[in-house]
Amino acid sequence: MSVNLSKGQQISLSKSDGTALNAVRMGLGWQAAQRKGFLAKLAGPRDIDLDASALLFAGGQLADVAFFQHLTSDDGSVRHLGDNLTGGSGAGGDDEVILIDLGRVPAHIDQIVFTVNSFTGQTFAEVQNAFCRLVDENTGQEMARYTLSGGGTYTAQIMAKLHRGTGGWQLKAIGEPAAGRTFQDLLPTIVGHL
Repeated sequence: MSVNLSKGQQISLSKSDGTALNAVRMGLGWQAAQRKGFLAKLAGPRDIDLDASALLFAGGQLADVAFFQHLTSDDGSVRHLGDNLTGGSGAGGDDEVILIDLGRVPAHIDQIVFTVNSFTGQTFAEVQNAFCRLVDENTGQEMARYTLSGGGTYTAQIMAKLHRGTGGWQLKAIGEPAAGRTFQDLLPTIVGHL
């Protein structure tokens, strides 16, 4: 059963039988919003290039990253499956996917932060049906979904983070709007969520 997360909500990644998950998938989906005005409606929505990134932190310091120009973390535990330049799935499937092998994440990595940014600089006012979701990679079961609030003048969002807790990995929805075309632009805002 999937949990619809609200901003700030946190869930444990332990299974109901008490065992921990060993592999999860963070999926991102979006659609371009219908443009306003008669001529714009005739032309249809513009393609929007949103980019998902996974930033690995150790003790508050960025240690590694997986994103469209560096598809696999240096240790191989986090893999980005490739860049989608147009979106289109929205409420359906995932447009970009990041796989996390939790068992292979090095012990010094204590947080993995997921971000989304508009590489082409379009604002979230031009995006609709955007979401991120966490899926048990072994069973395909969706565990949690966070709807990215649209309509804002921002170009990025710090979506969520996985962090190690006393009982194992936990997921926390962040949902912080930000400005930036790349994950590097978001680092000053991310620091406040570590």
